[in-house]
Amino acid sequence: MLTENYEKKGYLIQQFKVFRLKDHLGKIPFHYHEFHKIILFISGKVDYIIEGKSYPLVPRDIIFVSAGEIHRPIADERVAYERIVIYISLDFLDCYNRTGEKLSDCFLLARNRSSVMHLNPGKTHDILYHMEKLENNAYQQGFANELYTEILFIEFMILLNRALLSHEIDDMHIAVYDKKILPILQYINKNLFEELTIDALAEKFYMSRFYMMRRFKKATGYSIHQYIVNKRLLCSQNMLASDIPLTKICFDCGFHDYSTFSRAFKELFKQTPKQYRKKHYLNSREENR
Repeated sequence: MLTENYEKKGYLIQQFKVFRLKDHLGKIPFHYHEFHKIILFISGKVDYIIEGKSYPLVPRDIIFVSAGEIHRPIADERVAYERIVIYISLDFLDCYNRTGEKLSDCFLLARNRSSVMHLNPGKTHDILYHMEKLENNAYQQGFANELYTEILFIEFMILLNRALLSHEIDDMHIAVYDKKILPILQYINKNLFEELTIDALAEKFYMSRFYMMRRFKKATGYSIHQYIVNKRLLCSQNMLASDIPLTKICFDCGFHDYSTFSRAFKELFKQTPKQYRKKHYLNSREENR
């Protein structure tokens, strides 16, 4: 999994991280995160690619990148790229779930409508105001500032979800994509735990396997096999934060034997499924006591 150093460093400090960046961005490869990301685009000349769709950004665009979504910004290096970025832990959002109301719903809505939406002047003023207030407050040193920042963040997430549910945010955004590859991506994600072979996909979508593999790699930066395996491993990671038996997780996530699953998991996350569970599941149980 690829990520810039400032991202991982910042993310490890707390359960969410807010900061403003303005730089001349070099070439960033396709990558994904284990956490959600929201970006407010302020200025620059940038196309943002998310799961095979490319969005040409305009100021006041808001970008939703869900955990596990493959993405990549392509910026004109001659023009400074300015944005406010928020990284959000999945576990942190879960702490504030209520019956029928989840702060993470905005990411689900974005996946179903558009990963990039536009904050229109007027109606979305409160969202822009609260996002900038959150960013400005994040590094202050006043009394109970960490708690205050957390309160501002929750307020921002509530306002954002309300705006999306009431369609105050414009989701009519231009998206450019490979019309042959996007249906394959959608099919894979819908049938992620089923038998997915290169030959079967090529036959279903009426393409030669080598032609399909080349176009898929160009659109996503990943081979089809790598894409499927990584998506399955991310799902298994979430399931490991439970008491579901490891072998059941292995088979439920589309792997045929535990040794293959364990090796792939360790290669991606630098620890075995057992080690991951011991670290994360047991810790979460202690916190909930």
